[in-house]
Amino acid sequence: MDGAFTSTLDRKAKSAAARLTGGISPVALLGAFTDWGLHLAGSPGKQIELVEKGLTGAANLLRFGLHCMTEPESGATHPAQAQKGDHRFDAPAWERFPFNLWSQSFLLTEQWWHEATTSVRGVTRQHSDVVAFVTRQLLDMAAPSNTPLTNPVVLEQTILQGGANLLRGAQNFLEDLGRQLSHERAAGDDFKVGVDLAATPGKVILRNRLAEVIQYAPATETVQAEPILIVPAWIMKYYILDLSAQNSLVRYLTGRGHTVFIISWKNPDGGDRDLGLDDYRQLGVMAALDAVSAIVPGEKIHAAGYCLGGTLLSIAAAAMARDGDRRLASLTLLAAQTDFTEPGEIALFINESQVTFLEDMMWQRGFLETGQMAGAFQLLRSNDLIWSRLIHDYLLGQREKLIDLMSWNADATRMPFRMHSEYLRHLFLDNELARAQFKVGEHTVALTDIRVPVFAVGTVTDHVAPWRSVYKINQLTDTDVTFLLTSGGHNAGIVAGPENPRRHYQIGHRLATDAHVDPERFEQQAPRRDGSWWPAWAGWIEGLQADRPRVAPPPLGNADAGYAAIEEAPGSYVHQS
Repeated sequence: MDGAFTSTLDRKAKSAAARLTGGISPVALLGAFTDWGLHLAGSPGKQIELVEKGLTGAANLLRFGLHCMTEPESGATHPAQAQKGDHRFDAPAWERFPFNLWSQSFLLTEQWWHEATTSVRGVTRQHSDVVAFVTRQLLDMAAPSNTPLTNPVVLEQTILQGGANLLRGAQNFLEDLGRQLSHERAAGDDFKVGVDLAATPGKVILRNRLAEVIQYAPATETVQAEPILIVPAWIMKYYILDLSAQNSLVRYLTGRGHTVFIISWKNPDGGDRDLGLDDYRQLGVMAALDAVSAIVPGEKIHAAGYCLGGTLLSIAAAAMARDGDRRLASLTLLAAQTDFTEPGEIALFINESQVTFLEDMMWQRGFLETGQMAGAFQLLRSNDLIWSRLIHDYLLGQREKLIDLMSWNADATRMPFRMHSEYLRHLFLDNELARAQFKVGEHTVALTDIRVPVFAVGTVTDHVAPWRSVYKINQLTDTDVTFLLTSGGHNAGIVAGPENPRRHYQIGHRLATDAHVDPERFEQQAPRRDGSWWPAWAGWIEGLQADRPRVAPPPLGNADAGYAAIEEAPGSYVHQS
């Protein structure tokens, strides 16, 4: 029988299965649970530990319950404490009986299952993490905070409002469902792209089949001599770096006198299925560098990449260094990984079985659908992004107006079949970039070839690009590296405008000739500084050209060089759904 036919049949079968499972490979899950279950079954010592922990927890819970019933006013020592960041049981109402008993029972159960699914000798690290993650998701579904009769806050409001909160919640649910089915923006999202978001003035000066390049209008009479090019990730729209005025990194930079360019990626469809990583490099990074060089001739460029954009930019910078292209003045990586041995919890979704499953699902349509990656990220913080919303919107019947970052987060994009497959295989699975085995053209590239100064930003609570993983740029390059660790997560930590009073950061510098400092020592030794990290980064770029006088702003575009202004920012690609 024709091999192409059987291969197509396999892909179609797996693609159909993927739609039923939300893109999660059942084989990968079965393999993880089998590995864990068999090793646990062969570990009598671990079983004894679990029995002892279960009996101890049950006895403590019984003691706690009896104390709450007999001496409700005196207070009892809680047998379990919620993990850091878990605020489900913070409300004072949870201290009343029987709600305190239910919450403590849940937390003890949660702790027992964590102990049961981790530290089982012989289980691979990823399988252990997958089992622990899936078990945690199942437990979170059953949390007493998620149902009206076992959540004292919801129960109290239901009595006070005569059930009106549940009626509003049902209306909210139906409205959200209708908006999702019709691909409308979320309720409470009053932001408009080009008006409230992505509103910094500028011109689109380049458009090709994959990217638009925006040049922003100057906000000062004179500017720094060397321009900045920003390469965002293509998982979501570029304007996370140009949100509302107080949260716009682009507006902040132009306000300090920088000439700023940014790439706005196309939202790919089935016709773009064969676009690969190198297409993103050539049609995105390299095309943008050509445009910047034509508009600001003779000047080196400070290139900054965010998330996947930073990974792509590091590949481009290594290839440029290999090939003798000296146009870069510096390289900035914002929450961007170059080594994928410790990629964080997102690695739970990435192994050979899972990647093959995703490839077959993407093969059918030619792209990864918008909700697939967004859903995976939501699961990483399900209590904050899923269950808290269920309680707030559907059980309490409340609505909150979305902030600019939440509005951006809902504006998801697709990813081409070939590019995403290459990204997962070559970078995540095989870690080729860190091992100097990633090919650009006919030859491999090495990050050690990069000689320009590097500025890397990690965020403390990043689930996508853990800061210790981002920190590895210190080991992978032979150049001066400035590393900054800021409070917040993958998105909120980067979007930290100077007016935000809750941010703080640590910063350290390492010369190419300095001895290695491990991340733990960096965290201990680097002093904490209050405020946004934006001024520190902008000051670093300005320091690299401190001996250069400021100059008159360049024109918007250069028609003679083929970069005439096409339309007003934010352009057309950002509006694609």
